[in-house]
Amino acid sequence: MKSKRQSTLLKLIEQYDISTQSELTEFLNKEGYNATQATISRDIKELRLVKAVGANGKSKYVVSHSATDSGFSERLLTIFRESVLSYDNAQNIVVIKTMPGLASAACSAIDSMQSADIVGTLAGDDTAFLVMHTTAAASEFCERLGEMLS
Repeated sequence: MKSKRQSTLLKLIEQYDISTQSELTEFLNKEGYNATQATISRDIKELRLVKAVGANGKSKYVVSHSATDSGFSERLLTIFRESVLSYDNAQNIVVIKTMPGLASAACSAIDSMQSADIVGTLAGDDTAFLVMHTTAAASEFCERLGEMLS
């Protein structure tokens, strides 16, 4: 429920110029979610939403894309970069091959991203599986992995 709500929230801020938590609550309620202000506040924090000035000059919620905000702490990013050997997607599943014993660390780093597109992660010894909501999300995530690892 949370991931679906957050995914809907992200779609709403892309479609509409939403500038307050009250507006977000109204839009989510229209979409069938019984969201409270406290829930919206947590979602804003988890999704790393910030306010930016839109084309019309008014502020609105957007996803933070600052260079320092990759969704990883620096330590987890370093561990992730050093442990991943390869990655690929097969439809909505992303498979990440790591050095032996480091798949769990890679999954921990990915879980810390709190991405609304990730349904769940599963780590073995040297392989991690990520189940994404869609094939497109898996492909986009692989592109993002490439950027993080380069």
